[in-house]
Amino acid sequence: MSVPRLVVAAPSSGSGKTTVATGLMAAFAARGLAVSPHKVGPDYIDPGYHALATGRVGRNLDAYLCGPELVAPLFAHGARGCDLAVVEGVMGLYDGAAGEGELASTAQVAKLLRAPVVLVVDASSQSRSVAALVHGFASWDPEVRVAGVVLNKVGSDRHEALLRDALDSAGVPVLGVLRRAPQVDTPSRHLGLVPVAERRSAAVQAVAAMAAQVAEGCDLEALAALARGAGALPVAAWDPAEAVAGPLPQPWPGPSAATGPADPSGLPGRSRPRAADGPRPRIAVAGGAAFTFSYAEHGELLTAAGAEVVTFDPLHDEQLPDGITGLVVGGGFPEVYAAELSANEPLRKAVAELALSGAPVAAECAGLLYLCRELDGRPMCGVLDATARMTERLTLGYRDAVAVSDSVLAAAGTRMRGHEFHRTVVDPGAGAAPAWGVRAPERRLEGFVQQGVHASYLHTHWASEPGVARRFVERCLTS
Repeated sequence: MSVPRLVVAAPSSGSGKTTVATGLMAAFAARGLAVSPHKVGPDYIDPGYHALATGRVGRNLDAYLCGPELVAPLFAHGARGCDLAVVEGVMGLYDGAAGEGELASTAQVAKLLRAPVVLVVDASSQSRSVAALVHGFASWDPEVRVAGVVLNKVGSDRHEALLRDALDSAGVPVLGVLRRAPQVDTPSRHLGLVPVAERRSAAVQAVAAMAAQVAEGCDLEALAALARGAGALPVAAWDPAEAVAGPLPQPWPGPSAATGPADPSGLPGRSRPRAADGPRPRIAVAGGAAFTFSYAEHGELLTAAGAEVVTFDPLHDEQLPDGITGLVVGGGFPEVYAAELSANEPLRKAVAELALSGAPVAAECAGLLYLCRELDGRPMCGVLDATARMTERLTLGYRDAVAVSDSVLAAAGTRMRGHEFHRTVVDPGAGAAPAWGVRAPERRLEGFVQQGVHASYLHTHWASEPGVARRFVERCLTS
């Protein structure tokens, strides 16, 4: 494929990547271009703003969760048919998974996509030193092409002149200069930016302000030319139908893998019929302001495996969608909406009854909290004999995990990589049949498997193991 593309990176978090990347997406879209938005890393919130800017689904590129080999195919899948793609980086350009070198860094993704990098620099407290900073980032890894700089938070014309004069010697062109503009700021709280779903009208205004600021302060023609210069990317686009047609993941036969025998459906060479060949199960997926964390590929995989995916809002819908045979409750902010979720007693009872019937239920992080007996003292669904509460401590990071118990998602022994991101605690942290054995930062058992329920703090990306979606759909047919 040969979609023009560029990566927006920065020396560190807080430099203005989201403002520049989202503003570029919106500014190019306003010119009539079909813009494909992407985000490096596991972040769920920034892609919501990207989607608002482009009218297309924001997609994540995570070399840790999915493996480096899937970054370019997933990019090609999202960018298919587009005129231009903008990839927002994560943290600093060279920051990746802890102790794993460049793995999952923006730099690695830029190399995998053969894409030029635009470095966003917060220039608010420097002048001539900016040249040394840019030179260091541009020369650190010869395989990473830092092709331009956008100077952010520039204070005055005099400040801009000093910065440009210094950068003349760095050999990296200045492609934009943005002045301080509080109207583009987006509010944050304990896990980052407030999602679009919670502040839609204000988010629309913020994205419009970003687009206006970037269009005024950046050389869009030069940036578009830079993107076109990326050239061809020799890769086949990821296809969810092809992915779910493959074999189910093979359990790892290690000593910590399982407490019971692995499900034969997870063994290599034992292919089960796809659900699309028979009845079409109906799977409900939680959405709305309280459950905004999901990867687009999950729904695509469930659909490709033969399911009909329907969404519902636990804040407002008093019943589950008609005729469902499975339920997916992903991540989000149930702690912010605990009172409203608790007040929706009819839906809580419906969820509990569905789980009691043995129907497949997959819950991640926020979904785990929703299935607990209570959250911060407020009644939840009561599916799990556990309580949840907010804390001051942030739990954040990538995790290597092994499925401990056979479940509707994975056979015992299946290895997956995931990500944790929360300020809550569930007591107990694991049930009689835990979901995962986690190896880092400390060895522990985590999550719950009971009847058809799989509930855990671990966020996973099903594109890395598409058999998870296929197994879930098949269980929805047989439960």
